[in-house]
Amino acid sequence: MDWNTCYSAQRTGMPYTAESGPRSDFQRDYDRIIFSSAFRRLQDKTQVFPLPGRIFVHNRLTHSLEVASLGRSLGKIVGNKLSLRHQQDFTPATHEFYKYELANVIAAACLAHDIGNPAFGHSGEKAISNYFLEHQDDMIEDRKLKSYFEEGEWSDFVEFEGNANAIRVLSHQFKGRLEGGIRLTHSTLVSIAKYPCESIRDQKDTLSKKKYGFFQSEKSRFTSIAESLGMIKEDTPYLAYKRHPFVYLVEAADDISYRVIDFEDAHRLKILSSETVEQLFIDLLTLSSYDEVTPTLAELSQIGDSNERISYLRGKVLNVLALAVTDIFIENEAAILSGNLGKPLLDLLPESMQSILNTIDSISIEKIYNHSAVVEIELAGYRVMGGLLEDFVPALIKKRKTHRDKKILSLIPQQFVTYHEQSCHYEKVQSAMDFISGMTDNYAVELFRKIRGISLAGWNK
Repeated sequence: MDWNTCYSAQRTGMPYTAESGPRSDFQRDYDRIIFSSAFRRLQDKTQVFPLPGRIFVHNRLTHSLEVASLGRSLGKIVGNKLSLRHQQDFTPATHEFYKYELANVIAAACLAHDIGNPAFGHSGEKAISNYFLEHQDDMIEDRKLKSYFEEGEWSDFVEFEGNANAIRVLSHQFKGRLEGGIRLTHSTLVSIAKYPCESIRDQKDTLSKKKYGFFQSEKSRFTSIAESLGMIKEDTPYLAYKRHPFVYLVEAADDISYRVIDFEDAHRLKILSSETVEQLFIDLLTLSSYDEVTPTLAELSQIGDSNERISYLRGKVLNVLALAVTDIFIENEAAILSGNLGKPLLDLLPESMQSILNTIDSISIEKIYNHSAVVEIELAGYRVMGGLLEDFVPALIKKRKTHRDKKILSLIPQQFVTYHEQSCHYEKVQSAMDFISGMTDNYAVELFRKIRGISLAGWNK
């Protein structure tokens, strides 16, 4: 790829027109995401721990805001370095973009990176996939559920992916809305496409194909975006591209943030001791060539509150890791442009730092992600998301709908009813997926309980 042509202010669903005013095209992207209803709903979607009671922990919205803050820094650092390194190669417009606008693109993409994730954290994705796997042989009007869909369509469902759903949420024309969704620039949209391929891919052990990045319904739109930015198309029987360079920065911001912040949350919840978290954070700082650890320890000694001590160290660790991955990005510029960098930036840190991050990962898996409160939320997600799909999917597919089917379908908000009776079954079921995957944790539980007759307004007396 070429730094001069891999960015664009072209928006989905509209012809390109140069916008004027105090905000740039890419700052507008950030603002459009902030003011979208899909982004607001992230405030009631689980990040890792159950949504807050007495102790406030991160939800999807606060996580996304923090990733965006870190991503802006990564974009600013890398943009400055690229504009200096390529003074002779860049056009004036390209120089301006990398010096002033790359930070806005990365921040906007980070802000939107989880916007397609359903309720109940990553278990919500698995719960949706699990429904289709478990019910694939269910008979609906003399046909098995799976037989209603083509290979790529079925693959989208049995491997439901929040990354692909984010592209749909941001760019799909929902009923009564403008074409192109919230009309983000191609640069911002492609920056969240960590896996630029369709679901029927092979080589799932490679970085860019570990998951997938767009549904069949958004395949042509993604192709148009990729081609407009000069992305490298792979020679495969299915649609796949090599990663866009900006993706590595968005991925790094997320990878750094959740590793560090999940540790901080676990400390606040008293799952991890102060000694454990402090020592690992200090070990990382000791290995850094960007900052002297002695002044940090001197200031730390003046802080008595344990939560504040962890917060102080967290800020220092985020800074050190941010500086490290931006250096790695520049060092691997050629591989990134050619699409041949097969590892995330964080995996290219020095072995000594990798060892500490591996320890953090191991503790997180044992103490955090398998904590009883987290497991309970995951199990609830299976029950609730699977139960809702059991009600909506057959009702959408049936030609001869019962009275109950019609009542169930009447609950789908009109904005998601983008199909008609002659539409394919994939398009119909996607309306339920749009509705259910967009639900907040509390709304999903509430609707499930009401539909199943577990709880009804005015009846709990």
